Amino acid sequence: MNALKLRTKLAYGVGAIGESSVIWLFSTLAFFFYNQVIGLSGTLAGLAVLIATLFDAVSDPLVGSISDNFRSKYGRRHPFMFAAPLPAMLCIYLVFSPPVEMGQIAIFAWFAIFTILLRLSITLFTIPHLALGAELSDDYIERSNVMSFNNVFAYTGVIIMHVYVWFFVFPNIDGFEMGQLSRDAYPSIVFFSCLLIGTAMTASAFYTRDQIPNLKQAESRKDKNVAIRFFKDIYAVLKNPNYLYLLLGIFFLSILIGTHETLGLYMYTFYWKLSPIQTGWLILNNVFGYAIGFIVTSKLHQMFDKPIIIVISAILLSVFWSLAVILSLFGLAPEPASWDLVIFIIILGSVAAAGGSILHISVMSALADVCDEHELLTGYRQEGIFYSARSFFAKTSSGIGHVIAGIALDIINFPRGDINAEVTESMLFNLGLLDGPFAMIWGLIAAIFYSGY
Repeated sequence: MNALKLRTKLAYGVGAIGESSVIWLFSTLAFFFYNQVIGLSGTLAGLAVLIATLFDAVSDPLVGSISDNFRSKYGRRHPFMFAAPLPAMLCIYLVFSPPVEMGQIAIFAWFAIFTILLRLSITLFTIPHLALGAELSDDYIERSNVMSFNNVFAYTGVIIMHVYVWFFVFPNIDGFEMGQLSRDAYPSIVFFSCLLIGTAMTASAFYTRDQIPNLKQAESRKDKNVAIRFFKDIYAVLKNPNYLYLLLGIFFLSILIGTHETLGLYMYTFYWKLSPIQTGWLILNNVFGYAIGFIVTSKLHQMFDKPIIIVISAILLSVFWSLAVILSLFGLAPEPASWDLVIFIIILGSVAAAGGSILHISVMSALADVCDEHELLTGYRQEGIFYSARSFFAKTSSGIGHVIAGIALDIINFPRGDINAEVTESMLFNLGLLDGPFAMIWGLIAAIFYSGY
């Protein structure tokens, strides 16, 4: 089971459109929607994200363990992948439809509860889907190819959502120069995203079902108790030092990502003062960067060891994601709201996106290699528990990043829920410090831990 048909790679990869669309919708819009449109405090908004993320992080390894040991005529992964789309679409609608005129605590509870349910729904697809990718081939290079397809489709989902929102929705809201500040902008976004997510996830599950006979089935386990087996599985994978270094790298990298994700829309709207159309064109840095990653990663893996590639790409991502802001703090960036600034951000962002693309593919491929190592030592194939434990660390630290950013917004007294409130220069400078050097530090720490792999 080495060389895979192009059709299989495409069918597997298209599922990532659904995953990434949900992630983009939540990480880019949800915090901003509740803080700037609904008026929830940054601290409470960040806390809601963290609580939901912690629930989600616990469910990830649990779903992974259950999936690893699940037996059915449809295999270990596909029953969960088919079950996920409908509840996910319902929860997306509820997250962005809080009742009007609720108090702060009620809004906080609504945001937290339905975000928990949303992320649990997505877990039912994401963890088995990732595990499926590791099972489709046992070839070192072919796995990198599979993850490259997954990666490019994931970024395709991001591109689709970004283009739709910034070119077709936010610029066309009556009475709002910045449509992202209007509640009326969000229902059409929710409808479009639900259609995209449901179609992509269902298609991936349906068109990879022909691979079920070729996949390894769950081995018979002596420990029948699910809870005991779950904790044994977690303990077993955490004893692997290579895996532990990867997890620590993912943990700190995710704080970087969580901080940037929370502050991204604030930076476009208030710091850079970009119009929705200008913000829309920033997607080019992802297009260029992701294309580079898709094209070169497999070749790099044939030329260099994966650990070297992982460390260098982590540094590129961390530095160049923050570089435009850092240079602006020293007065070395083009003027806010200018097209020169847009080009400037695209150039630096393309390097960051390329680093992020190469890093993501490399880490996912490395995790598959660690799964092989684990099977040699234990005799069990446990892709689900490996990828879910990785997801646990990533989501927990990303939630921490959201909380840090939310608390920081309140500390600098950044206005919320009032489009007429004044945003002072000192507020903008502090916002730049958060999104620039502060965020970058976490990524560089991640690179240090990756070097131990």
